[in-house]
Amino acid sequence: MTFSTGLWATMVSYSDAVEGVGRTQVVVWRGESRFGQTVPEHGDAATQALLRSLPHAADVSGVGFAGVRLLGQSQDVSIEWARGGRSVLQDDHARGRWMRRPGEVVASGRFLSKYGLRIGESFTLAAANGRHERVTLVGEVMSGPADWMRADWATVTALAPDAQANQYWVRLAPGADVGAYTKAVRAADPGLYPTEQTSVNAGVVTVISSASTLTLMLTVVAAMGVFNTVVLSARERRRDLGMLKSIGMTPRQVTVMMVVSMAGLGLVGGILGLPLGVAAYRVVIPMTEHSSHLAFPARMLDVWHPWTVALPALAGVAIEGLGAVIPARAAARQTIARALHTE
Repeated sequence: MTFSTGLWATMVSYSDAVEGVGRTQVVVWRGESRFGQTVPEHGDAATQALLRSLPHAADVSGVGFAGVRLLGQSQDVSIEWARGGRSVLQDDHARGRWMRRPGEVVASGRFLSKYGLRIGESFTLAAANGRHERVTLVGEVMSGPADWMRADWATVTALAPDAQANQYWVRLAPGADVGAYTKAVRAADPGLYPTEQTSVNAGVVTVISSASTLTLMLTVVAAMGVFNTVVLSARERRRDLGMLKSIGMTPRQVTVMMVVSMAGLGLVGGILGLPLGVAAYRVVIPMTEHSSHLAFPARMLDVWHPWTVALPALAGVAIEGLGAVIPARAAARQTIARALHTE
């Protein structure tokens, strides 16, 4: 349970960051004639200013992609960039640092592995128009394709001066009506297509369900082990229980005695299981990062707090008590004559 609790906390935090939960409420796409859509009346920068001027808009960032090539490589890569607003792409930053000046980029572990790069190394990007730009890899994000990186607006315009955003991420003021904002966008420009971002994180739901199932299965298995132990203990101590009942111990007292004795073992087991669960977590997480080319920032690995440590220890007591109560009640109902018939 200690291991599954830590894994659950890390994966939920990872899913929230990667899927952008709470990062934006509305994504507005520019219509394109090749898809049979209406072309926007406003240009790129004007569209961003328009969306920012609508009621309840707290922050608007233009997001786009540009195709480039690493000098000396034949395969093209994509640069994702954001212009204006808060750094909406920074939420899944994992290692190194974020971009601070033009000529700096960040990429995923898959990108670093494919091209044999490390944080701090420099390389040259070439655009289709013949422009070149020397950039430095300053950070790593949690996940992403092997042919993808992120750069700031100044770096992108140095390679492709005509680059334009094709989507806009809108963060609304607290308590704002998302439906009303999307209607205002459609009324302002028919060539803009707003979509409401759902608040349900499918990845988190999957992780929580899996972790809950795993924890439930471990609880049932542990409780069955306790059940078996208490049954054997009650059979071995049948004579002692009969003697105690003969001198006045009630069935309820017998039940409490056996449950409490097992709960003490559960507390000891929970305390001993804490370092083992933490050790398993420290082994599995780096293996997961390496095999999947993921990177978890330090904040996602800091999952052990007083309440998260106390919960598994107390859960050991609860599991022991749950497994002991049924055989303890059965032993308490046993008659004195049956317990002492061989004496």
